[in-house]
Amino acid sequence: MKYGLEIPAETIIGKGLYLGHAFNITVNDLAVIGDYCNLHKGVVIGRENRGPRKGAPTLGNKVWVGINSAIVGNVIIGDDVLIAPCTYVNCDVPSHSVVFGNPCVIKHRDNATEGYINNINE
Repeated sequence: MKYGLEIPAETIIGKGLYLGHAFNITVNDLAVIGDYCNLHKGVVIGRENRGPRKGAPTLGNKVWVGINSAIVGNVIIGDDVLIAPCTYVNCDVPSHSVVFGNPCVIKHRDNATEGYINNINE
């Protein structure tokens, strides 16, 4: 809880998690975060409690989540996905994509996170 971080111990988190400007980050305990993901200030990875997306997000490997973005509900974010700052994601996102806006707009891009991911030890 220090610095406004809410990341429960029960959350499944892969290796190499990077918290950039680590303030006010909230992650639901049912969320799954893959390897080498980057979360920045104000990010919310939250659960929906009812409806077709009831549940929490699953993030693949090498996902970069920009400042003040929200990923909500039982959605799957693929590998090598860049989520732009201030983006609201409530849909599945295929691997190798850039996502921006509200509602989110998804654009395919090979090597979407190249040069963005921190803490890679491969």
